[in-house]
Amino acid sequence: MYNLAQETPADWWEVEALYDLCFAPGREALSSYRLRDNVGPVAALCRVARDADGTLAAAIRFWPVRVGAATALLLGPIAVHPTRQGEGLGGLLMGDSLARAHDIGWHRVLLVGDAPYYRRFGFERLEGVTMPPPTNPERVLGVGDWTDVTGAVENWRTGGHAGNPGLENPAPAPDLC
Repeated sequence: MYNLAQETPADWWEVEALYDLCFAPGREALSSYRLRDNVGPVAALCRVARDADGTLAAAIRFWPVRVGAATALLLGPIAVHPTRQGEGLGGLLMGDSLARAHDIGWHRVLLVGDAPYYRRFGFERLEGVTMPPPTNPERVLGVGDWTDVTGAVENWRTGGHAGNPGLENPAPAPDLC
């Protein structure tokens, strides 16, 4: 049995250690991390899964981004401890957090990942949405309402839309950690 809860500031180092364990060294050099520079994750969507003993088993985070004139969430990282993989924790966190995102007004989510895995959660390849290089466009996936949304994925704060009254804003400004 696992307990899902919102990540707290006290969880931060433990979650970072899990990400370091699950991902290659230099993960923060990836282009998706440039979209996170000087932007906090959306606190209500940062979730952790702990076992009955309180041991961290999995974690997920979401970050606000801009795509053209629209707002979206960038999912990731999501990680499951190697000793807990295959137990459905990744799917549990995905379902829980995507439902929460929709409930608080975020209607589109994107990620960079493997389509065969993420398709089960409704993700499809996004045409016309470009991540910073060197991202493979085949791996840019989205779920939600992407109708007429195209353009470069940009950092929430430095995306060039500050003060633009034409910027779509389907969700309130995120409550950042």
